[in-house]
Amino acid sequence: MEKRTYGFVGVGKMGNPMSTRLIDAGHAVCVFDTSPPAVDAMVRAGAEAATSPADVASRADVVFLSLPNPEIVQKATLGPGGVAEGSRAKRVVDFSTIGPRMAKIVSEALAPKGIVYADAPVSGGLKGAREGTLAVMVSCAKPVFDELQPVLTTFGKVFHLGEGAGQAQTMKLANNLLAAAAIAVTSEAMVMGVKAGLDPKVMIDVINAGSGRNSASQDKFPKAVLPGTFDFGFATGLSYKDVRLCIDEAESLGVPMVVGAAVREMLAVTNAVYGADSDFTSLCRIIENWAGVEVRG
Repeated sequence: MEKRTYGFVGVGKMGNPMSTRLIDAGHAVCVFDTSPPAVDAMVRAGAEAATSPADVASRADVVFLSLPNPEIVQKATLGPGGVAEGSRAKRVVDFSTIGPRMAKIVSEALAPKGIVYADAPVSGGLKGAREGTLAVMVSCAKPVFDELQPVLTTFGKVFHLGEGAGQAQTMKLANNLLAAAAIAVTSEAMVMGVKAGLDPKVMIDVINAGSGRNSASQDKFPKAVLPGTFDFGFATGLSYKDVRLCIDEAESLGVPMVVGAAVREMLAVTNAVYGADSDFTSLCRIIENWAGVEVRG
């Protein structure tokens, strides 16, 4: 694989293991984050510290972004000290989930600077980031995709969704709506069963052996709900943001999302009660509280 210097802006929960994989693969990596401890952790892992996104883009050939929301991505790329002010990078690969409209805004603003923006949100959580098994959804010109694909395989399985900025974002929003919906409806079914006297562990085993199995029953409930830890690794605030972006995009396209809107409201309640930093599996706790039972195994 061609040796380049890679930059990483945002080395938090997802950015840390992803940039660590680049270092472990033998690449030179330069990082920036607004959290000094996050940067210090990456320096200990072998990265160089930069003073701003612009500094990253002046040291690296390709800049990766892993940031929490559209506003922060816009600031990190186009604001003062942003990537657009860098002198070296000609490729920006955005792993953030920001929705198609912001992806288009950033892409169009970077183009006059000679910087190509690749919309590349990921799915698979912290486990996927650590193990290199993420689904990496990419939309950009095919020659650029072909150029980037070798390094992107460091992070997982890579999919080309199209050439227009925002297409990968639409795919990611659809995926995250389904993930959140699975938690919401599985929570309702599990709480109903427990209130009727069923053993939740046996319920999960039956669901996963039958036609009701889904990502929540197979993964999130056994790991985070039945043990009562509610620590699967994805924040309620981020899930709520993603589903809101999805509903907004659907409405702009003229696509009704009746079920999706209900999922958004359940996440809104979870966000209000348990806070944005709570795990999104805490949605089950809302239904538990309403029903007066707990789903524990």
